[in-house]
Amino acid sequence: MSAAADEAVLVTPDQVSWTDSPVIPNAKGAFLTGDPSKAEVTVLRVKLPPHCKHPPPTHPFPEVATVLSGRLGFGLGDAFDTSKGQIFGAGTFAVVPAKRSHYIWTEEDEAIVQVQFVGPFGIDYVNPADDPRKR
Repeated sequence: MSAAADEAVLVTPDQVSWTDSPVIPNAKGAFLTGDPSKAEVTVLRVKLPPHCKHPPPTHPFPEVATVLSGRLGFGLGDAFDTSKGQIFGAGTFAVVPAKRSHYIWTEEDEAIVQVQFVGPFGIDYVNPADDPRKR
């Protein structure tokens, strides 16, 4: 969904149109506003299933994330290591600087996270073999 800068955007939970994520296997994503291919503010929701592990990528932009529901594991660094991360619950807010490697995971529960960034979207995996788009 994209809107002109002078238009209001209102999306209720039942209007969120989830699609399969091309960059996180078994996850779903929904763009609430913005065009991720353009240099504009974009808001994305990500629904992560239980026992999801997302190996470390970087992005060319800072990303602002809020855990909306569930519990999300989050760590910084080039290697996926849950012992060096922490689990966060709903309401947690994080800002990850541009080009900072990070990783996420879920445990027993699904988590929904809202991410804001200024595009265009980009993702580079620390280990290129982890990129599901190349499989």
